[in-house]
Amino acid sequence: MSIRLTRNGDVEIAYEAFGSAPGRPLLLIHGAGAPMQGWADEFCAALVDRGFHVARCDNRDAGRSSRATKPYTLADMATDGLAVLDAVDWPAAHVVGVSLGGMIGQVMAARHPDRVLSLTSMCSAPDASLRRTGIGTMLRIAALTWRKPSGPRAAGERLVEVHRLIGSTGHPRDEDWMRRVGSEGHAHRTDLAAARRQAAAARASGDRRAELATITAPTLVLSGEADPVQPPRAGKATADAIPEARFTTYPGMGHDLPPALWPAIIDDIDAIATTPHRGGGTSTA
Repeated sequence: MSIRLTRNGDVEIAYEAFGSAPGRPLLLIHGAGAPMQGWADEFCAALVDRGFHVARCDNRDAGRSSRATKPYTLADMATDGLAVLDAVDWPAAHVVGVSLGGMIGQVMAARHPDRVLSLTSMCSAPDASLRRTGIGTMLRIAALTWRKPSGPRAAGERLVEVHRLIGSTGHPRDEDWMRRVGSEGHAHRTDLAAARRQAAAARASGDRRAELATITAPTLVLSGEADPVQPPRAGKATADAIPEARFTTYPGMGHDLPPALWPAIIDDIDAIATTPHRGGGTSTA
């Protein structure tokens, strides 16, 4: 494994692959400000064991990908995902996105149906409304994140504190892993200006339910019942907008991917990846 770069116009997108052909191609897209390492190596390896060839990427304005010089939209971020598919020579892939990554995956499936074999949208929504997040939670998150961490160790501790606010309440968190991801990602962190650009991209896309109604790929929508950022009603709204989408909730799950739920989540991803398309055939590449 090694981190590589590909281009989408004037933007460089960092990505990393796990496994190899003939594994089923699967792209992982993370949320706002999160580096690709937010998809734990062990989670990626478990997907490989299930028969997938996995790629994870840094969104623009996050991780090792380019920092933007002008405003952009979710549609632009969706073409970043296509650039990764092109870089690994995948005509199409199963797409799994969490939070902002779920929104990006939704746009990929709606606007580029020939490139998306199946869609799994996790902890996400069909619009960028902040009303789903309680004002108290938003203020506490802002208080933790507005100031630049003093160094790698502080960045690791801040990631732990953020997950204590938004993470799962019914499943143990691997805080040592969080500290490591936060510390190692400090040099490539998303600063306040970049975070604002990502948030603006989601807001500029507005309510996407009419567009989501055009999705033909088999779709799974997963929500955590303890998610304070995008609670189950956000996932239900997403699933209701996408024809024949499956909707699943997990008790005790917050705005994160607790290791205890990985087997169940991977089972669900695998199941949607083998679901027949409405137009005939299956979604398996």
